[in-house]
Amino acid sequence: MVHVEARPQAGGAVPGVGRCGAEAGRVGAAGDGAAARVRGAEGVRAKGLSGNSVGLLGNAVIGISTVAPVYCLTSTLGPTVGEVGLQMPAVFLAGFLPMLLVAFAYRELNKAVPDCGTSFTWTVKAFGPRIGWMCGWGLVIATIIVLSNLAGVATSFFYLLLGELTGSGSIAALDDSKPVHVLTCLAFIGVATAISYRGMTATKGVQYALVGLQLLVLAVFVAMAIGKARSGDLPGSIDFSWTWVNPFAVQSFAAFTAGLSLSIFMFWGWDACLTVNEETAGSEKTPGRAALLAMVVLVGSYLLTAVAAQMFSGVGEKGLGLGNPDTSDNVFAALADPVMGTALGVLLFVAVLASAAASLQTTFIPVARTVLAMSSYQALPPAFAKVHPRFKSPGLATIAAGVATGVFYAVMTFLSENVLIDTIYALGLMICFYYAITAFACAWYFRRELRSSVRAALFKGVFPVLGGLLLAAVFGKTLYDMWDPAYGTGSSVFGVGSVFVIGVGLLLVGVAIMMVMQRRSPAFFRGEVLTRSTPALVVAD
Repeated sequence: MVHVEARPQAGGAVPGVGRCGAEAGRVGAAGDGAAARVRGAEGVRAKGLSGNSVGLLGNAVIGISTVAPVYCLTSTLGPTVGEVGLQMPAVFLAGFLPMLLVAFAYRELNKAVPDCGTSFTWTVKAFGPRIGWMCGWGLVIATIIVLSNLAGVATSFFYLLLGELTGSGSIAALDDSKPVHVLTCLAFIGVATAISYRGMTATKGVQYALVGLQLLVLAVFVAMAIGKARSGDLPGSIDFSWTWVNPFAVQSFAAFTAGLSLSIFMFWGWDACLTVNEETAGSEKTPGRAALLAMVVLVGSYLLTAVAAQMFSGVGEKGLGLGNPDTSDNVFAALADPVMGTALGVLLFVAVLASAAASLQTTFIPVARTVLAMSSYQALPPAFAKVHPRFKSPGLATIAAGVATGVFYAVMTFLSENVLIDTIYALGLMICFYYAITAFACAWYFRRELRSSVRAALFKGVFPVLGGLLLAAVFGKTLYDMWDPAYGTGSSVFGVGSVFVIGVGLLLVGVAIMMVMQRRSPAFFRGEVLTRSTPALVVAD
């Protein structure tokens, strides 16, 4: 019989270790003995979060909601067509591949170390405290940027929807007033913070309704767009072709990488499924399964919508064509009435607003729980480790994320909208940064197991490394492109593109904060709080 034991390769006893740490190292076999599970949770601490609050479906819904599929589609269909033309579905598939490979890494790491710190905790255990700290910082700062952008989008669509419902252009124009826009944006942030503060039960209930609405409206849009395109009555409509899913048909490598960067952004956020692992029933397996389920739903939605939109509108640069620069930043606003009619078209505006608002609310989940974990392990000030006694949520961490988001958006909006836009362009750099490190951490953490079976070699080694290399390549190419002042809004600092300065600058801010914390919490950075370890297989008769 094969027995498996999680044996730490470094580090020692940790005082105050919670339930997960107390169970680490237990010897046992999974199932009927044909496969075995490795426990690797040495030093992992319980945070006091509400356990068993979310099931498989609820967890997958959180992942889908965080990605905000309808919002991503309306803002990305146009720019992607502008880069790759009819090969948009192929690029969506190409962007899905590295995310799927990284999702395998997340699933395997979560089985061994189910901790709400996810990327932070896992990379600390694989590579040590400093790389782990920077990985956590990449997740936190990316999420703050996205939260501010989502709040702005929700605000704009709120007034656009009011204008559609009332038929009043003056109401829609209220969004053009900076004071009105910022105040409404802060109100959205406040509501989202309050819902997240009340814990997973409140979050889950809101998300079922909002995600269900998004997917239903998308299904109606796809069906009506394909139906009208096949009728042959539309001048711009085109027939479907399987060449649309051929990535090698893209006209140039530069266009392909530009489209791929947009596609990767469209899938970002699915890892929110893993940050609620300590609150999920079956914390070792359910979050990983939920992440894969969310990815399948997303790629299916994106492909169907891309095909339907191209069949209905074509990729021309005039009229309803998806390549029209005048409508590329909000495709659904242009297609709502032509595809769904005046009565149903307003539902598309509602869906975009619901998508942005839902994602705004769930995106608080990963940042708050990452900050909670970092604080619990003394990588951030201890105040952020407090969990609300009634709601069992990271209360102070959630409030801090809300305040940071509101201040960031308000200051940037009044200071310079170009800087705000360039900050959003720099987001892709942060996403590739922490995803790639996490993927490499998986292979390194399980390196002693890779020869134990074909499955272990593929899902713990080959797939994560391949996903990490793909994202690292996108990171490098994006960094190179950002140096050009023409990238983003076209502004520069001493001849260097402002997007490059912002992206690298935000990472350097993380380095500076880490150095301060190293002086305040030396035990964490000496590896005494969260131990660096590697599961090792021990085979016995």
